[in-house]
Amino acid sequence: MSVLILGATSRIARELANRYAERGQAVFVAARDTDEAERIAADLRVRHGAQAVAGGFDATDFDGHAAFVDDVAAAVGPIDVAVVAFGDMGDGGDDVRRVIEVNFTGAASICEALAAHMAPRGTGCIIGISSVAGDRGRQSNYLYGSAKGGFTLYLQGLRNRLFKQGVHVMTVKLGFVDTRMTFGMETGIPIASPAQVSRAVVAAAERKVDAFYYPHFWRGIMTVIRAVPEKVFKRLSL
Repeated sequence: MSVLILGATSRIARELANRYAERGQAVFVAARDTDEAERIAADLRVRHGAQAVAGGFDATDFDGHAAFVDDVAAAVGPIDVAVVAFGDMGDGGDDVRRVIEVNFTGAASICEALAAHMAPRGTGCIIGISSVAGDRGRQSNYLYGSAKGGFTLYLQGLRNRLFKQGVHVMTVKLGFVDTRMTFGMETGIPIASPAQVSRAVVAAAERKVDAFYYPHFWRGIMTVIRAVPEKVFKRLSL
């Protein structure tokens, strides 16, 4: 079995690569930083003795995504599992295009290429890492949240489309995780570790879960947040 990890330099993606490699599965790690991706692949080869290949991936190179998938398949064989784990929260209000293109357009584009690769074989799993930020627009991160919300809805439609073709699509809505995005953040809410996330994702994919929150208590939190009337919610500082 071969696994593609996109956005491999993130802490969550690295842990996912480790989870699959320790099972003896071939792993292709891809990221913009090709040097770091190669270091990750080398570590997987030494640590687990698994086949691990590295390559460059640009989420905004939309025209190159189909060829990229072909290159991965040529290197490690037909892709059985693909994890879309890249993201960009942006630096402020002047990077609207980049945030949307990376988190939504780029993610949807590569998923379409993966679907075209998997559907004719009648098997495969696409795992999309989304966020609770996409459940409701908040002033603190509405650009990132709107892109992730769009990605979540896209994955729902893709799951509906590919179900009868034997391809499973899983949506993971992450809450606070100990990554660069949450570094220094005072949340008042427990923060999950990337290792915990990776174990939960792999286990859920094996059970063919359609969508889930992690940590799981975020389902309750977001149910409450979504229930707040807009006339009240717009007055809140969230």
